[in-house]
Amino acid sequence: MEYWLNAKPDDPVAFAAQVAAVCEVYQHAPAVAQQGGHIISTDEKTGIQVLERAAPTLPMQPGLVERPEYEYLRHGTQCLIANFDVATGMVVAPTIGPSRTEEDFAGHIAQTIATDPEASWLFIVDQLNIHKSEALVRLVAKACGIAEDLGEKEKRGILQSMQTRAAFLSEVSHRIRFLYTPKHTSWLNQIELWFSILVRRLLKRGNFTSVEDLRERILAFIAYFNKTMAKPFKWTYKGRPLTV
Repeated sequence: MEYWLNAKPDDPVAFAAQVAAVCEVYQHAPAVAQQGGHIISTDEKTGIQVLERAAPTLPMQPGLVERPEYEYLRHGTQCLIANFDVATGMVVAPTIGPSRTEEDFAGHIAQTIATDPEASWLFIVDQLNIHKSEALVRLVAKACGIAEDLGEKEKRGILQSMQTRAAFLSEVSHRIRFLYTPKHTSWLNQIELWFSILVRRLLKRGNFTSVEDLRERILAFIAYFNKTMAKPFKWTYKGRPLTV
């Protein structure tokens, strides 16, 4: 058995256009990279548990599977905010911390942009509210040299609502912009594919003695992945309606 979710949009035409727009961006990623731009799939993996096994794991032997101890010590949780470079397949400028706030995400984007401050950046993100925040609008406006009045949150102008902020952040004329996937389409964001690799290769069987140990192991895995395994995903879906 496996779970399966088929999005049921209020406006199927608009939904199809959103999906097609993301797929088109994936297709153009190599050309954008050749011109010095970056297309980045970004999301958060929250609630990563820092679990230490109460006894050592017994390794595989002839005729015996690996046997981990089922009891564990829990040392807290961490949140990973990760960027998957669609053109290269590398994970760039990750952030690991205790929370996923508006300020955390804006700081993560600022850190990412700082790796190539003059380049064009397109971030593919989901509909989470921190991806449409006041802090993010102000960051993009400053980085792009946009001097117009941004208004006031919940009152007027660009900052008035999530809708007005998202419209500003997705404006195609901006050097730094965001492309939003429709609701219930996590499968459309390539970073989710990389998260599954992280879980299988590191987290599922991991043994972590502290928050710092978890952070170091995740960063070490990312460095190893980028050096030995990174390659762009072969994205063949072009936005046609899914059928069962």
